[in-house]
Amino acid sequence: MKKYLIAGLLVWLPLAITVAVLVWALGLVDGVFGGFVNAASRVLPEGAVAVLRQLDAVPGVGLLAMLAVLLLTGVAVTNYIGQWSLRQWDRLLGHIPIVKSVYSSVKQVSDTLFSSSGNAFREAVLVEYPRRGAWTIAFVTGQPAGELVCHLPAEPHVSLYVPTTPNPTSGFYLIVPRSEVKPLAMDVDAALKHIISMGVVAPPEVAASAALPPAA
Repeated sequence: MKKYLIAGLLVWLPLAITVAVLVWALGLVDGVFGGFVNAASRVLPEGAVAVLRQLDAVPGVGLLAMLAVLLLTGVAVTNYIGQWSLRQWDRLLGHIPIVKSVYSSVKQVSDTLFSSSGNAFREAVLVEYPRRGAWTIAFVTGQPAGELVCHLPAEPHVSLYVPTTPNPTSGFYLIVPRSEVKPLAMDVDAALKHIISMGVVAPPEVAASAALPPAA
């Protein structure tokens, strides 16, 4: 009986957690759309507000609205006028106290992470942490720059993010010599699965010849 219960649990638990996460995310997005409807009801005519409230009652309409806004925004900012408007918007927010600190920091991080030409979170490596002889998976986020370089030895260094498990959204920031990290052939998705599962989900096997050579 115990064996069958565990087997059934292993079948339904991943599905239940997946559904719960999707329902939570959908409710969050729908809640944002509902807030927009409440704000719009103060300025729009009654007819338009009635239509928006009918749409708000449909599950998932918030997600569709968010995708539409993201798509239209992406189309708008890819031309010259959109780029100019975006620069003016950034300049405006850059002159508002408190807001400029938060906005500029978040924008810099997001531009670095999602830039197609950046290297942040595109390489998984092994690094000795938190002590010699103990290894963990880390992600290369870039190279140290500015004042940091003046205080580091002359050899090349890399900036690493060491995520915690099972929650990889928290972690530690390290600066280590490039020669002390071991590049991995696995992609970032496989590395994250291995971390989130606390090592239960094994990464794909890679032939020794396919492994990435240590960086100079």
